[in-house]
Amino acid sequence: MMFTGTSAVGRHLAQEIEMAARSEAKVLITGETGVGKDMVARSLHAQSQRRSAPLSTINCAGLPDTLLESELFGHVRGSFTGAFRDKAGLLEAADRGTAFLDEAGEMSTRMQGVLLRFLETGEIQRVGSERAVRRVNVRVIAATNRNLSRQIADGAFREDLYYRLNVIRIHVPALRERREDIAGLFAHFADHFSRHYGVAPRALSPEARAVLLNYRWPGNIRELKNVVERLIVKAPGATVEVADLPAECLSSSPVLAFPTTQPARPDGHATEPGAEMNDEHQDFDIVQAHARDASVAVRVATLFRRMTDAGESFWDAVHAPFMARDLSRSELRGVIRAGLEHTGGNYRVVVELFNMAPGDYKRFLGFLRKHDCHVPFHAFRAVRHRPANALPPRPSYLSAVG
Repeated sequence: MMFTGTSAVGRHLAQEIEMAARSEAKVLITGETGVGKDMVARSLHAQSQRRSAPLSTINCAGLPDTLLESELFGHVRGSFTGAFRDKAGLLEAADRGTAFLDEAGEMSTRMQGVLLRFLETGEIQRVGSERAVRRVNVRVIAATNRNLSRQIADGAFREDLYYRLNVIRIHVPALRERREDIAGLFAHFADHFSRHYGVAPRALSPEARAVLLNYRWPGNIRELKNVVERLIVKAPGATVEVADLPAECLSSSPVLAFPTTQPARPDGHATEPGAEMNDEHQDFDIVQAHARDASVAVRVATLFRRMTDAGESFWDAVHAPFMARDLSRSELRGVIRAGLEHTGGNYRVVVELFNMAPGDYKRFLGFLRKHDCHVPFHAFRAVRHRPANALPPRPSYLSAVG
């Protein structure tokens, strides 16, 4: 089960799935959106004694009661407009197998009562029928991203149904809680999509890997899977670089590895006893400063390429996120320095380089001065021009990880 990963958290999740699969008890799977609750349900069924029988799945979110009840229990002919024949529901189809109710926390209280009755009796009563049609043997697995305890307190979820479903509970951790698995998951999805699209597999550069490991992944595994597919389809070359990553992945600073050994004293002697704690704090401050500088360098490189390679305007790529406070002054000044270095210190050519109209020159300079981000051009006059697709130079400490 590649989605569980090899981290301690992932191994614990795999053990919980294996333990639950050995029983016939109902399972409640909890976790944020996109963590892979559906994959847990499929793994539970595949490892259980019911694996030769069907696994029927329904998403309970967004379905009106009548349609959800019909999908779960079936209906008889003429029970509502469009019911031209008798139809079996998901629970009948899953007899001797497993029924997976995704987003069960979205059901109305009425549908919760209907489901509770089924869980107590196992009897199927189709919509429009006056009596139960049959009794089925189905293992029910439910999943939700809701806090059901809070919903019970608010009167939005039935407590008796909660205790029926919550026999075995499996919580799927967010991807940010198991960062050790990100690289392995990336490789797994990259291999899958490379074969699917018939393209060569792509590996992560050390810097791109650092960015992905530090990103919060609000969409969890689903978001990572989408990012990998996008990169496999669009990223050039055999290696995925930082500039290839989506802009949202660059919103967090990459965590880079720096030496943690104590620097030697100028006189060559060892650190004096009692000064160790101060040295540790000093080293920590240095590492934090390096990480912040590295974040600026990565963001600057990406914004520079978005304008010079992808043709985005400065007003869209830089100005808008800066005004929305998604871009710092350090990052804005870094973009300007990159432009000045590329153009030999010529602000008018920077306007053209960053895809602004010639008439935007005064507006551009006024914006920089207003926000204290105007960079003196004199130091760049002797800098040799580089091709438009060249990146601004990286700080020396980034060379160790690139």
